[in-house]
Amino acid sequence: VQLQASGGGLVQAGGSLRLSCAASGRTFSSYAIGWFRQAPGKERDFVAAISKINRSTYYPDSVQGRFTISRDNAKNTVYLQMNSLKPEDTAVYYCAAARSTYASSWFVNAYEYDYWGQGTQVTVSS
Repeated sequence: VQLQASGGGLVQAGGSLRLSCAASGRTFSSYAIGWFRQAPGKERDFVAAISKINRSTYYPDSVQGRFTISRDNAKNTVYLQMNSLKPEDTAVYYCAAARSTYASSWFVNAYEYDYWGQGTQVTVSS
């Protein structure tokens, strides 16, 4: 599967952005999807994940309550709605796909993902 992330940009603190991750291929619903981010000089961090079918989701404390991941399997697209953005959210955001056996599984480690998109820059100004 090929992934294309989009929707990044420049926003003021407190603002919102919605990222999209469009996937090619007819087996999109077989994959759990995750979002990660990487700021300059830092490691790639987990941001959100969603299971392949029943839309079970998981977030780290850093974005819980501010970010929402969702998916539309009919459109082969996953979304990341980001609200109440902070300057520390500034990073390149990547979507990734992991083959998943179970309907409710999601994954938080980068090594668990099989395919990655190219990344989209999010910059939050103070």
